[in-house]
Formats: sequence, structure tokens, C-alpha cells
Amino acid sequence: MNLTLIMSEQPEESADAESPSSLEATEELLSELATKSLELESASPQEILQWTVARFAPNFTMATAFGPEGMTIIHMLAEIAPDTPIFNLETGYQFKETMELRERVKDRYGIEVEYKRPELTVEQYETLHGGPLYKTKPDQCCGDRKIKLLHDAVVGKHAWASAIRRDQSPDRAKAPIVGWDKKFGLAKISPLANWTKKEVWKLIADHDIPYNPLHDQGYTSVGCFPCTRALLFGEDERAGRWSGFQKTECGLHSLDD
Repeated sequence: MNLTLIMSEQPEESADAESPSSLEATEELLSELATKSLELESASPQEILQWTVARFAPNFTMATAFGPEGMTIIHMLAEIAPDTPIFNLETGYQFKETMELRERVKDRYGIEVEYKRPELTVEQYETLHGGPLYKTKPDQCCGDRKIKLLHDAVVGKHAWASAIRRDQSPDRAKAPIVGWDKKFGLAKISPLANWTKKEVWKLIADHDIPYNPLHDQGYTSVGCFPCTRALLFGEDERAGRWSGFQKTECGLHSLDD
């Protein structure tokens, strides 16, 4: 299917003509994505990634926080498309265990995950706002140190992969396999949408995929250390994020935006 591709300030005869900087959310494109999403409902994550690479590479990328789901996708991409650019939103508040996992990925797969960092260091940011905003305005902190970063990171990309699962939260339950990400202006692929936590950890165990040791200490979801805690018995797996606030998402995966 031919899609309407919009060049970003590029002349028609440009050398980059075969790699336009952005996709326009035309009815034709949205129809293609919706149709393909339905077709891939019963596909394996590997099959979803194979289609994604064939359809969007080299303008396909992945964001990872090095969670167990993200690690399984990195493992799959190492076999399917190891040249896929992968990045991490390095807010300055990440656990040392998370930072160390980046090096383990490089050692195991030869993939160097790129850090995307805010313009201001943590010290500069907290000085500007008279202290850490995560204590009083976590939405603004996430917006400044994660959402803006992702906007910048996907410039020139046509699609990005996320590692969300539908069974993680009510909001994520609505996630399509393939959809249009209005917030960031590109296609969003969720190859693990139909997977369960058990399936993720089985793949990790079967293939000895490296993972964050904090998961062995009760941290089911690991984000920035000030806003992440281990779970208590019986809690939902997202309950350890932004505890004390009516907040379970940083905003990267809010489907209603």
C-alpha cells in the first residue's frame, strides 16, 4: 500500500528522498495500521517485529527502561534486526542496577543502548525549581525529563516499539498491537501486548536473558529511584510506581492523549 509521506523541508530531488523524515497520519495510513494490528493479534512477538522491521526500517527505533519486557524485545531484536537503534531516557534518577544492565546488554548482544538525557542535570533542574519536583509535581518532572526527551528522540523516525503488556493496567489494556501514537507522531508497535508476565519470565529463564536484579527484591516495575518502591503482598504490579500519588504512568503510554 502506498502511503502519503511528508518530507520535512526536503526538496523532491534530495538524496534523502527515499527516507522521508516523518509520516502523515492520513486515513490510508491509519487504515493500514488498524488492519495490520488485527492481522497480528495472533502473531508471535517475533513475527510482529519482523513485520515492523520490514515495514519501517531504517526509521524504526525502540525505547527501553530495561524492564523484563524490554529485555525480551532486545533479545529478539538481537536476532531479527540487531542494527535497530535502541535508546534509554536517562533522567538522572535511575537506579545503579538499571545503568549496569545497559552494560550487560552491550556485553551479551553487542548492542549499545544510547542514553537520551535532559538538557539540565539533576542538580541544575532541582535548583531551578527549588528542590526535587518528583516530591510535589511528579507529572511535571516526568514531562520535563521523559516526555520531552522522547519527543526529541523520535524525530525522523516512523515507528517505535514499546514493551507494554495489556494485562499490566486498565489503560494499557486498550493498547493495539500496531497503532498511531498521536502524542509523538509515529506508529507505535507493542509486540508483547498479548503476552503475560509468566510468558515474559519464561523466555528470560529459557534463554538466560539478563534482567534487573531489583526484580528479585520485589520491584516488579522499575523506573526512577525516587518514585519506585518494592511491592507489598497482593498489590498490583504497577502499585510500586509513584506511590502516594494518583499516578501509575509517566505519560509515555497514556492512550487517551
